[in-house]
Formats: sequence, C-alpha cells, structure tokens
Amino acid sequence: MAKLLALTVLGLLLAFLGERFLTLRHQMNIFRQVDPVEPQSCYLIQGLENGSEDIDILPSGLAFLSTGLKYPGMPNLAPDKPGEIFLMDLNEDKPKALALSIRNRFDVQSFNPHGISAFIDKDNTVYLYVVNHPHKKSTVEIFQFEGDSLIHLKTITHELLSSVNDLVVLGPEQFYATNDHYFTNDFLSQLELYLNLQWTNVIYYSPGEVKEVASGLGFANGITISPDKKYIYVAAVTSHNIHVMRRHDNWNLTQEKVLHLGTLVDNLSVDPATGDVWAGCHPNGMKLLLYDPADPPGSEVLRIQNILSQKPTVTVVYANNGSILQGSTVAAVYNQKMLVGTVFHRTLYCDL
Repeated sequence: MAKLLALTVLGLLLAFLGERFLTLRHQMNIFRQVDPVEPQSCYLIQGLENGSEDIDILPSGLAFLSTGLKYPGMPNLAPDKPGEIFLMDLNEDKPKALALSIRNRFDVQSFNPHGISAFIDKDNTVYLYVVNHPHKKSTVEIFQFEGDSLIHLKTITHELLSSVNDLVVLGPEQFYATNDHYFTNDFLSQLELYLNLQWTNVIYYSPGEVKEVASGLGFANGITISPDKKYIYVAAVTSHNIHVMRRHDNWNLTQEKVLHLGTLVDNLSVDPATGDVWAGCHPNGMKLLLYDPADPPGSEVLRIQNILSQKPTVTVVYANNGSILQGSTVAAVYNQKMLVGTVFHRTLYCDL
C-alpha cells in the first residue's frame, strides 16, 4: 500500500512538473523566430555597451538612460563596473551619450539602476527617480538634475517596495511602483518564475500612505501613465500582457482591460503627443535566460495605438534576431526619433 501511494505521488509530481515545463515553454516563447523589421535609419550609440534598461525622455528632448543593471539570472558583460545614468539630447543631429556624475555622498560603487522616471516641478526643476538594487536590496533614489550631474537627495525604502522593477512618478515623493517578484530569495524567486505564480503587484507610495493597489500579476514590470493621467499601464512579462488600469482619486487602481501581445513585454513608455504606448519586448525569453553568444536573444519594439479602444492597432516597429541588438527592454520616442534600450547589450537610435 505504501509503495502504491509513493508511486501515485511520484506520478502526480511528474505530471505537475511536465505541465509546468509546457507552461514555461509557452511563457518564454521558446520556439519563436524573429522576422526582421528595420527602420531605414538606425545606428548604435557609442559608449553604451553595457545595457540601457530604462529610458525616460523629457518634453524638451533630453533623455535619461539607466545602464549597467545586474539582475539575477540575466547576462552582464561588465559585472565589476557600477551602474550609471546617461544623458542624451535628441534635438542634436547625431546625439551622443554623456555619463552624468553623481554628487552628495552617494555610494556610486554599489549603484545598480533599474527603472527610472523623471518629474518636473512648477519651477521647472527636473528630478529623476531611480530604482536601485545595491547589494541585492531594493530602494528608490531621488536625484535632482543639474547640468552634467545628478545631486542625490534621498533614498526611499519600505517593506512593500521589496522587489521593485519600475516606477512612474506622480508628484514630489509620490509614485506607483511594480514589484516583479513575491520572494526576495534568489532561489525562491526563480522557482516562482518556473511555477508561474501570479503574485506580483503594484504599490502606491507617498510620504503619508503606502499601499498595494493592484495584485495578481505575472512578473509585473514596466509601468507608465496616460497623457491625461487617468490610466496606468502595467506590463506583465510572463503573461505577455499589458494591463490597462483606471486611476481613482484615492490612488487605487481598477482594471479596465488586458491587451495580450504574444511576446514578453518589458518596459513601457507613452508618446505624450499621440498617447501611443511603446513597448520594448523579448521575442524569445529563454534565449535571454540561457544566454549563448552564438544564438543570442533578439529584440522587438511594439507601438500600440488607441490602446483604450475595442481594437487597438499593434505594429512591430523594430525586430532583430540579436545580430544587432540583444535583449530589448524599452523603446521611447521624441519628434520621430526612437531610442531602444537593452538589459545588458547596446542602445539603438532610429529616425522614424
């Protein structure tokens, strides 16, 4: 009887693991091949060879890029080099990348920047909010932008901001942030991904209140806001979805719709002129997790027009099999110019 019970349990376990493998294969688009889509005028930005995980562009055309992310399970081509924030002026004919110095007693050696979001106050002072992972922790750093440098003002930590991936700033020290894992332990976080646990969430943070405002997401990642500030868009990587959520006066979010895209959606940005949503995506996630320089992960950029309508228009603006750009995470546009960033690789500039 005991032997029969053991065989039954083993059979159920093997069946469960088999089902999980099939689910993971679907999540990661293991067998998907990339059909190239190349705008006519694109080139790689010199000096950005160590990733540009997130990009935020000001209305003036100044673009901030977070580089050098060291993320568990992801490749990194310069593991001993600290992360940096770069600046580009997209009003220039051939914009170059400038590394910004960081002032005011900030530990630059442990800087591990992730998602970023800029905020301009009523005096036109620019503040940059940066998700940081020093020593595998999760913090939000607030900087003031001044000329060619960033002045560190404050570090924010909170128990609900346990595994922050990205954020969108609403006002002074006020933002929505995504947690991309429930577990902070490296092994458990990888197991969480394999088991496809829909446990990640969105947190609202302000000095007076911190709370969960959305939950049940599969690897919540990029987050941004509509031009009219009424809707929040959240990427769920392993579900291949963008969640469209209505923002309420008490800062809570309710889901309006889910847009399924068939690719692993990473960071999101919004064109303030049109309201179009731009998404950096991973066409084959397994190639990113099991990095092989001989068969690298590809890149994909989607443009979503009329996302609130019954039938949004989804267009592949850029796609590459990894021969030029590997592991795209974000696309941001300004005046018919596009920047495409990556986890660990290069940064692409295109005229649209």
